[in-house]
Amino acid sequence: MYIHEYQAKQILRDNGIPSPPGIVATTVEQAVQAARELGGKSWAVKAQVYSGGRGAGRFRGQDSAQGGVRIVGTLDEVKRSSEAMLGQTLITDQTGSAGRKVERLYIETGCDIERELYLAMLVDRANSQLLVVASAKGGQDIEKVAAEDPDAILRVPIDLLSGPSRDAIGKTLAAFELPDEQAGQILDVVESMFRLFTSLDCSLIEINPLAITRQGEVLALDSVMTFDNNALFRHPDIRDLRDEKQLPPGMLRAYIHGINYVKLDGDIGYMANGAGLALATLDAIKYAGGEPANFLDVPPVVQQSIVRDAFKLLTSDPDVKAILVNIFGGGIMRCDTVADAILTALVDEPLRVPLVVRLRGVDAELGLSRLRNSGHGILYANSLTEVANLAVDAAQKGRIDGRKSWWERANSLFGGRR
Repeated sequence: MYIHEYQAKQILRDNGIPSPPGIVATTVEQAVQAARELGGKSWAVKAQVYSGGRGAGRFRGQDSAQGGVRIVGTLDEVKRSSEAMLGQTLITDQTGSAGRKVERLYIETGCDIERELYLAMLVDRANSQLLVVASAKGGQDIEKVAAEDPDAILRVPIDLLSGPSRDAIGKTLAAFELPDEQAGQILDVVESMFRLFTSLDCSLIEINPLAITRQGEVLALDSVMTFDNNALFRHPDIRDLRDEKQLPPGMLRAYIHGINYVKLDGDIGYMANGAGLALATLDAIKYAGGEPANFLDVPPVVQQSIVRDAFKLLTSDPDVKAILVNIFGGGIMRCDTVADAILTALVDEPLRVPLVVRLRGVDAELGLSRLRNSGHGILYANSLTEVANLAVDAAQKGRIDGRKSWWERANSLFGGRR
């Protein structure tokens, strides 16, 4: 789960990690008043959206090269920047072409920066441990730094029981050639990050840049903080920070219904039950030459409504050119429940794209019989390879002639197989 920058900074400040004073604004008038209250000679006007790379982003329909983070020196510039951002769609490398609508700004006091560092704490899944990642090249695209100058990225593993070793972190920071006082402040920051990470079930805490001012202060100028969705039941106060307007409609519906759903960039929407089968299905689609439009792991449930809502995530996605359902019934999940959920969903919204189904396991034949007798044009497959190939072929060849219905195209492509 993501939160906004201003929320992350408040959590950091509450835990002893300093950042410049700032005020949230939802109108141009509030933004100008915030700058006036903060005082100073300069301000940062920052769009609050769920995305990194805001400064390098662009606003849809605007010719200005300025992005979603602007440093200004007068109240009039605060006003003009706020007018240019609020209510507009910011497009970054992370948002894709859809972008994110800016409904909040964070007005922050400017500071006199001498150096910009990068500091993050994340889960090293390959080694089942936490990792501190640091770089003297802060304030930049860290992925680009890692690709062009990998030696500039320093990594220090952290023992979950004993916490960060000040000796190990200190040796890492020695490469930055910092004065002892500032190095000590950064060590304090790392220890605070560890306490936050473990107590709040974080998956990432990133401070970029971690600035050193000409006055010798260490300040978090920007921060990204994400949390493990599976642990949110322990942190209702964190869960309440979620900005539902920043979530794509599909993601919001998935959260509400407890469905593991991630939007991807392809055109084949698929649904499987169980993370392992869902990942295998994703791989099969890729191996067949297609691109998944999502990851969707429907939970093992007996409620038809949850499976129906999961299926509707696929039918409501305008990017989807074919739908693949790959279910193995066992234990709680039964294939006839899945079939009934699909048929219920199709009552509300008829198929607009090819649907390919593979059912195996408990009550598979019963489920397949109900689908075949429904009168809906559905393609069926016996194996994982076959269901992926059918879906990829339907998506690719189905785009050739948009004047025909998908079922007319499917009949010509697959000989009317049902």
